[in-house]
Amino acid sequence: MTDSTTPDAGPRTVLLRGGEVHSPADPFATAMVVQGDRIAWVGSEGAADSFADGVDEVVHLDGALVTPAFTDAHVHTTATGLALTGLDLTTARDLTEALRRIRDHARTHPDHRVLLGHGWDSTAWPERRPPSRAELDEATGGRPLYLSRADVHSALATTALLDLIRGIADLPGFHHEQPLTAAAHHAVREVAHATLTPPQRQAAQRAALRRAAELGIGTVHECAGPDISSEDDLRALLDLAAEGTGPRVVGYWAEAITTPEEARRIRELGAHGAAGDLFVDGSLGSHTAHLHTPYADRPGHTGNAYLDAEAVAAHVTACTEAGLQAGFHAIGDAALTAVTEGVRQAATRTSLARVRALRHRVEHAEMLTPDTIDAFAELALTASVQPAFDAAWGGEEGMYTSRLGAERARTLNPYAALQRAGVPLAFGSDSPVTPLDPWGTLRAAAFHHTPEHRISVRGAFTAHTRGGWRAIGQDDAGTLVPGAPADYALWRTDELVVQAPDTRVANWSTDPRSGTPGLPDLTPGRDLPVCLATVVAGRTVHRRPIE
Repeated sequence: MTDSTTPDAGPRTVLLRGGEVHSPADPFATAMVVQGDRIAWVGSEGAADSFADGVDEVVHLDGALVTPAFTDAHVHTTATGLALTGLDLTTARDLTEALRRIRDHARTHPDHRVLLGHGWDSTAWPERRPPSRAELDEATGGRPLYLSRADVHSALATTALLDLIRGIADLPGFHHEQPLTAAAHHAVREVAHATLTPPQRQAAQRAALRRAAELGIGTVHECAGPDISSEDDLRALLDLAAEGTGPRVVGYWAEAITTPEEARRIRELGAHGAAGDLFVDGSLGSHTAHLHTPYADRPGHTGNAYLDAEAVAAHVTACTEAGLQAGFHAIGDAALTAVTEGVRQAATRTSLARVRALRHRVEHAEMLTPDTIDAFAELALTASVQPAFDAAWGGEEGMYTSRLGAERARTLNPYAALQRAGVPLAFGSDSPVTPLDPWGTLRAAAFHHTPEHRISVRGAFTAHTRGGWRAIGQDDAGTLVPGAPADYALWRTDELVVQAPDTRVANWSTDPRSGTPGLPDLTPGRDLPVCLATVVAGRTVHRRPIE
């Protein structure tokens, strides 16, 4: 295959032929024409002959699959890049290995003012505990270290880092021998990330966007905010994306607003909405998700409530009046009740039609009930969800069960019920919480630990492509049809199938006579597709080296 675009060229016409084109315009398509940054035609190999002499370039697919590029609807780009290029403990098997990696990182990065790391999760370690502060002080030689948990809702810090923050011991969430949460965690993270130099930050962002492109991801939704990163970090990322050499970036800034002036400031920052990780609660792993009844493994504790229904209503009302998309991070059932009650209040203050039109978002939305699912459908809330959470923490032996008990754990992440109710789904990773991995995300949704929550591969694919575009209010993208943006990926894969991995999933479309376009077989244990190239707006942003 040859490059389909060059950065300095004007609009060019490219014919791709001899492959499998996944398109609702023609379920048997083998060829596609791209003109500039748009899809111009999709059809059969025979019809492609009529285009061959009039195009600037012909790309011979050699049987490759062409799909829309994926959209990852929830990413923390700089943190992802830091995990990719620095201290990553996600695969540490026990406390001893984690401490060894910390020592090695400290030794090989003597010039870093603050050591940054991510990914520990002691629930799977035989010791069943994270490193103590004394152990971290010893491993780093007394240097400042910030080490976020896998879910990024709690963290560990060395004494040297805590000493840099005046009044840290008085903040909510400070614990002498337990991970930091809430305001104490946010304060430590802010100080730690402030030590990144602009070159370090840009290197991390480039690494993350490069990795996304290598996986066929054409767009990422950056979920930034004052408790997560900084305005400078978001501006730098949007400027980097504007160069057009990598995936698109849609930025969100998670700050509550109540006035038109605050809404204008969100827009001036370059954000698509005041949404993303505007925290209503925390996470299950850190015991900070807000529950109606206590945690099974921490009796009497129901997590943290950061926003109530009235605060949600005020934010959604202000955003709706300004024509700005709102959104929240909500995981526990009590948090999701607060969100739905608050959005419903906002609908009475403005109008239901105006609230629905803006497609306000809820990130994660794990512990849903039939009532909150119905409210999502009524209010046209987009569920921006991460199937890899179930793959990582679901099942009878998983973290969800240890936190909630088996009965409540089985209710989490009910994708089939959301889909049946007509709730718009947008899939993402929450990287670096779980890795960028679009085909793995589809597999996790189709082979959910709880069979009644599974959806078809086709439905999952739509949520990870077109769903991300619909979540930002753009309905003409995320699919390969004439007029759509030329965002697509080429894949090496095995025979295509139409897969409904559970009998409770409607299987009419698995009949070949339906003409439903096929997708790779994602049965667990099978190899996932390999990305050969990723194209965004007609520009190739990734090409796999020839082996």
